[in-house]
Amino acid sequence: MAKLTKEDFISALKEMTILEVKELVDAMKEEFGVDPMAVAVAAAPAAGAGEDTAAANKTVVLKSAGGNKIAVIKLIKEITGLGLVEAKGLADNGGNIKENVPAAEADELKAKLEEAGAEVELA
Repeated sequence: MAKLTKEDFISALKEMTILEVKELVDAMKEEFGVDPMAVAVAAAPAAGAGEDTAAANKTVVLKSAGGNKIAVIKLIKEITGLGLVEAKGLADNGGNIKENVPAAEADELKAKLEEAGAEVELA
Protein backbone atom coordinates (compact mmCIF):
# COMPACT_ATOMS: atom_id res chain seq x y z
CA MET A 1 0.00 0.00 0.00
CA ALA A 2 1.36 3.42 -0.95
CA LYS A 3 2.12 5.75 1.93
CA LEU A 4 -0.17 8.78 2.14
CA THR A 5 1.87 11.99 2.33
CA LYS A 6 1.00 14.82 4.67
CA GLU A 7 0.13 17.00 1.68
CA ASP A 8 -2.23 14.34 0.27
CA PHE A 9 -3.91 13.98 3.65
CA ILE A 10 -4.40 17.73 4.04
CA SER A 11 -5.69 18.00 0.50
CA ALA A 12 -8.23 15.25 1.23
CA LEU A 13 -9.29 17.00 4.46
CA LYS A 14 -9.97 20.23 2.56
CA GLU A 15 -12.48 18.40 0.40
CA MET A 16 -14.39 16.92 3.38
CA THR A 17 -17.48 18.34 5.01
CA ILE A 18 -17.43 19.08 8.72
CA LEU A 19 -19.50 15.96 9.35
CA GLU A 20 -16.99 13.82 7.44
CA VAL A 21 -14.12 15.31 9.44
CA LYS A 22 -15.99 14.58 12.69
CA GLU A 23 -16.51 10.97 11.58
CA LEU A 24 -12.79 10.74 10.75
CA VAL A 25 -11.86 12.05 14.20
CA ASP A 26 -14.22 9.53 15.82
CA ALA A 27 -12.68 6.71 13.77
CA MET A 28 -9.18 7.80 14.82
CA LYS A 29 -10.25 7.75 18.46
CA GLU A 30 -11.59 4.22 18.04
CA GLU A 31 -8.66 2.88 16.00
CA PHE A 32 -5.78 4.38 17.97
CA GLY A 33 -7.33 5.05 21.37
CA VAL A 34 -6.16 8.66 21.20
CA ASP A 35 -8.25 11.78 20.88
CA PRO A 36 -6.70 13.68 17.93
CA MET A 37 -8.24 16.90 19.26
CA ALA A 38 -6.19 16.59 22.45
CA VAL A 39 -3.06 16.15 20.35
CA ALA A 40 -4.01 19.14 18.19
CA VAL A 41 -4.61 21.32 21.26
CA ALA A 42 -1.28 20.28 22.75
CA ALA A 43 0.51 21.06 19.47
CA ALA A 44 -1.30 24.35 18.85
CA PRO A 45 0.94 26.60 20.96
CA ALA A 46 4.03 25.38 19.12
CA ALA A 47 2.38 25.66 15.73
CA GLY A 48 0.86 29.06 16.47
CA ALA A 49 4.09 30.69 17.61
CA GLY A 50 4.02 33.10 14.66
CA GLU A 51 1.64 36.02 15.13
CA ASP A 52 1.00 36.33 11.38
CA THR A 53 -1.01 33.10 11.40
CA ALA A 54 -3.22 34.24 14.27
CA ALA A 55 -3.77 37.65 12.69
CA ALA A 56 -4.90 36.07 9.44
CA ASN A 57 -7.53 33.91 11.15
CA LYS A 58 -11.03 35.20 11.78
CA THR A 59 -14.17 34.30 13.69
CA VAL A 60 -17.50 34.36 11.83
CA VAL A 61 -20.10 35.88 14.18
CA LEU A 62 -23.84 35.78 13.48
CA LYS A 63 -25.55 38.99 14.62
CA SER A 64 -29.02 38.22 13.28
CA ALA A 65 -30.64 35.52 11.16
CA GLY A 66 -32.68 38.11 9.28
CA GLY A 67 -35.99 37.50 7.58
CA ASN A 68 -35.14 34.15 5.97
CA LYS A 69 -34.32 32.25 9.17
CA ILE A 70 -34.94 28.79 7.69
CA ALA A 71 -32.30 29.25 5.01
CA VAL A 72 -29.87 30.59 7.62
CA ILE A 73 -30.52 27.61 9.93
CA LYS A 74 -29.86 25.19 7.06
CA LEU A 75 -26.62 26.99 6.24
CA ILE A 76 -25.52 26.98 9.91
CA LYS A 77 -26.15 23.21 10.02
CA GLU A 78 -24.06 22.74 6.87
CA ILE A 79 -21.19 24.93 8.07
CA THR A 80 -20.97 23.70 11.65
CA GLY A 81 -22.31 20.15 11.56
CA LEU A 82 -24.70 21.03 14.39
CA GLY A 83 -28.09 19.42 14.76
CA LEU A 84 -31.32 21.24 13.90
CA VAL A 85 -32.07 22.35 17.47
CA GLU A 86 -28.54 23.68 18.05
CA ALA A 87 -28.47 25.46 14.68
CA LYS A 88 -31.87 27.04 15.40
CA GLY A 89 -30.63 28.20 18.80
CA LEU A 90 -27.63 29.82 17.17
CA ALA A 91 -29.85 31.47 14.56
CA ASP A 92 -32.21 32.75 17.28
CA ASN A 93 -29.54 34.02 19.67
CA GLY A 94 -26.59 34.78 17.42
CA GLY A 95 -23.01 33.92 18.27
CA ASN A 96 -19.87 32.41 16.81
CA ILE A 97 -20.54 30.27 13.76
CA LYS A 98 -16.93 29.27 13.18
CA GLU A 99 -13.79 30.31 15.00
CA ASN A 100 -10.15 30.63 13.99
CA VAL A 101 -10.66 30.14 10.25
CA PRO A 102 -8.45 31.57 7.51
CA ALA A 103 -9.55 35.02 6.36
CA ALA A 104 -10.47 33.80 2.87
CA GLU A 105 -12.72 31.05 4.24
CA ALA A 106 -14.26 33.49 6.73
CA ASP A 107 -15.08 35.92 3.91
CA GLU A 108 -16.65 33.09 1.90
CA LEU A 109 -18.79 31.95 4.85
CA LYS A 110 -19.84 35.54 5.57
CA ALA A 111 -20.91 35.99 1.94
CA LYS A 112 -22.95 32.76 1.99
CA LEU A 113 -24.69 33.70 5.23
CA GLU A 114 -25.42 37.24 4.04
CA GLU A 115 -26.79 35.85 0.77
CA ALA A 116 -29.20 33.75 2.86
CA GLY A 117 -30.29 36.94 4.67
CA ALA A 118 -28.19 36.88 7.84
CA GLU A 119 -26.34 39.77 9.41
CA VAL A 120 -22.74 38.63 9.97
CA GLU A 121 -19.48 40.18 11.10
CA LEU A 122 -15.90 38.94 11.20
CA ALA A 123 -13.92 39.29 14.39
